[in-house]
Amino acid sequence: MVKPNLPLNGTCLCGSVQIQVSAPALLTLACHCHDCQKLSASAYSLTTMFPIDGFSCTGDLIRGGRGSHDRTHFFCKSCLNFIYSLIGKGNQRVNLRTSILDAAASFEPFVELMTDEKLPWAIVPAVHSFARYPLTVEDLQELMGAYSKRDCTGSV
Repeated sequence: MVKPNLPLNGTCLCGSVQIQVSAPALLTLACHCHDCQKLSASAYSLTTMFPIDGFSCTGDLIRGGRGSHDRTHFFCKSCLNFIYSLIGKGNQRVNLRTSILDAAASFEPFVELMTDEKLPWAIVPAVHSFARYPLTVEDLQELMGAYSKRDCTGSV
């Protein structure tokens, strides 16, 4: 696996929504929660987290999915492809669906979440695993620090 050059580009299924990312990824995740299984029509969803100020998106989006006061999901208005989520207060980070990226193969999951809802046959090569979520902001910061120090093969 090779680190891709910036900027990163991607589109939704129909091409109506285009994204560009000009900052390195902060973290890659596989989420096994039942909501992500249903949203992605798969065993888990893949997310690559980026700083919001290095992310741009053009095209018509709609809000959807099972959002909450601190979780908003955005989809292409035309093809309904799941594009990204904003999670938490302040929205300093964007959780982009990894498959949107042209270079998606470069973003192997580093962390898997919600393994207590994981389908028993679903296996991902994540280095870190959580039954639910990291417990604190400090835990998240530590994971992002470890992710930034890994080599191009995904090893720590």
